Amino acid sequence: MLSPLREHLRDSFWFAPVAAMVLVFLVWLGCAQLDGKIIETLQEAEAYDAVGDLVAVVSDAKTVVTTVSSAMMTFIGVVFSISLVAVQMASGQFTPRVVRIFVRSRITKATLSVFLSTFLLSLLVLTSYESETDPRLVTSVPLLQSILTLVMVGLSLLLFVVYVNSTLRLMRVSHVVDRITWDSFDVLAKMPWQENQASDFGPVTEHVVHRGRAGVLRDVNVARLVRAARRHGVVIRLLPRIGDFVVPGTPVLAVHGGAAPKGLASSVSVSIERSFHQDLGFGLRQLTDIALRALSPGINDPTTAVQCLDRITQFLAALAGRPLGAAEYRDGRKGEGAVRFVQDVPTWADLVDLGFAEIRVYSANSPQVSRRMLAGIDDLLSLAPEERREPLLRHRALLAQAVVRSTPEAADRTFALKPDRQGIG
Repeated sequence: MLSPLREHLRDSFWFAPVAAMVLVFLVWLGCAQLDGKIIETLQEAEAYDAVGDLVAVVSDAKTVVTTVSSAMMTFIGVVFSISLVAVQMASGQFTPRVVRIFVRSRITKATLSVFLSTFLLSLLVLTSYESETDPRLVTSVPLLQSILTLVMVGLSLLLFVVYVNSTLRLMRVSHVVDRITWDSFDVLAKMPWQENQASDFGPVTEHVVHRGRAGVLRDVNVARLVRAARRHGVVIRLLPRIGDFVVPGTPVLAVHGGAAPKGLASSVSVSIERSFHQDLGFGLRQLTDIALRALSPGINDPTTAVQCLDRITQFLAALAGRPLGAAEYRDGRKGEGAVRFVQDVPTWADLVDLGFAEIRVYSANSPQVSRRMLAGIDDLLSLAPEERREPLLRHRALLAQAVVRSTPEAADRTFALKPDRQGIG
């Protein structure tokens, strides 16, 4: 697995705009050089009429560039202020953790990057305009620079339309739930699944403790840990699970078979919030949060809870036949070689509890949700092997008991306990 640096940059909102502005600055320098060479070539050929025509064209374009430079920052402020209000509304309606979808959105970053780059480019181009109009004395005519600015303005308008559409989608629960689900499947696809997992690595010879700030274990640099373990002939095991809260002084890595390589602690990343990068249960956590918010008395939206149960069932169905409990990383390609790094992942029972336990507690009074949960559990029972049926049967029995306790009428109980994939269609 690659270094977590890419994921950290995706969770930041500054890298893409800064990189885009640096790139635009370099492109502007190139265009300025080319513009100077064009004028120099025409003057050497004594094509002063052509130089005069270029000066006239660029003078007309200057009005557009000036307008862009004065209006772009105001436009950026208005657009993103409205967008942040929309994101705040979405986080209040669904869960605060959906804000990360906005932060990681490629369209959002591309739009901000192009807007700021267009503003910077317009300022740079304005510095290239000369007051001299005599074709014999002109040293630079920003023709290519002006054309580039107009292209950037057109790109900004196009991205603005796409950005508004993307932001409106963020306010729709179906798109938010779908995005969370596919992010969860991305994590699932990156996990190294081995059918036969080794479990005995010998005694622990040394522990590595966390020395940084307290926070949530965000991810680990798997590639660096595997390389270090291979060089020293040891096996390294991550003690807390990704998503656990760790405090300074607690052991985070256990080394089997030798001394701990130097610098292992820097391979562990702790942050203030969880990330999808290596966290298999984070998607279920978000789906559950959205469902719980929908079932709260203040919102009372069981249909949203049903949509979350659809995706929870989908994700658990993909995990029903996979080995869980630990992810083992080997020092060879394609899963070959010796095991060098072991990372605990949630077990099947953990994931089933995460997906159903809290929603079950609040669904007893909502026949739509109880019917959908029963249908989802029945679907999983048909897919899961025999040894994984126990947590599903447990939740099914507890849900039935809760419905019986909260529903006095026998007919209502019978209706609420009838499995239905649409809840109440």
